Amino acid sequence: MRFDTTHWSIVQAAGSDASTEARAALTVLCETYWTPLYWFARRQSHRPDEAQDLTQAFLAEFIEKARVRAASQDRGRFRSFLLASFKHFILNEAQARRAEKRGGGVPVLSLEFGNAEGRYSLEPSDARTPEAIFDRQWAMTVLDLGLRRLAQESAGAGRGLEFELLRPSLLGESAKGGYDGIARALGSTEGAVKVAVHRLRRRFRELVREEIAQTVATEGEIDEEVKYLLAALRR
Repeated sequence: MRFDTTHWSIVQAAGSDASTEARAALTVLCETYWTPLYWFARRQSHRPDEAQDLTQAFLAEFIEKARVRAASQDRGRFRSFLLASFKHFILNEAQARRAEKRGGGVPVLSLEFGNAEGRYSLEPSDARTPEAIFDRQWAMTVLDLGLRRLAQESAGAGRGLEFELLRPSLLGESAKGGYDGIARALGSTEGAVKVAVHRLRRRFRELVREEIAQTVATEGEIDEEVKYLLAALRR
C-alpha cells in the first residue's frame, strides 16, 4: 500500500483514529520497521525464539493500543521513538507476558523471522551496540524498500532485465561483466548503459528520500536522515 502523503503525515494518520485507513497506515509502519526491532532484540542476547516473541508482542500491542499516538514531530525521529518504545516494552512488560495472552484479539502480523534470522546470522561478530545494529538495519530496510519500488517501476516499463543487470551498480558494487558485457546482453551500447545507470541511481535516490519523508516533518530533516542513513551503513 502506498499513501499520497509525505513527511510526518503517515505517522499522524496512523495515530489519528481507529479508522481503517489509520489501522492500515500503522500496519504499514510495523511491517516496515519490525526487522530492525528483531535485530535489536537479538543483539541484546535474546535467543531467536525470544526475539521473535518480543517483536510480535510489542507490535501487537503497538497496533492494538495505537501507541504511535504518543509520537510527535517535536519528540524526534519516528525510528528513535519506535526504538525507545521497544526498549521500554522489553524492560517493563514483555518478559512477564505469556504468548497466549498477547495481542488482545489483534491478528499477529505475518513476519518472515526465518529470513531476518538468516541475515542476522551473517552479520560479523563485533562490538557494535544493539542501537547501532538497529540503525544499520533500519538503513538497510529503507534501501530495500527503495530498491523494491524501483524494481517494480522498471518491470512496469519493460526494463526488468536492465534493472537486474544494473542493480549491483546502485549499491556501489561492480556490475557483473562490466558495462560492455551488460550492453551486449541488452543489445545496446556501453554509452546507453552508462546513461541507464545514471537514470536508475537518480531515481533510486528519489525513492529513498520518499521513504524517509514518510516519517519526518520537514525537507531539511530528510537531508539529515539521509546523512544518518549513510553513516549507519558504515558502522
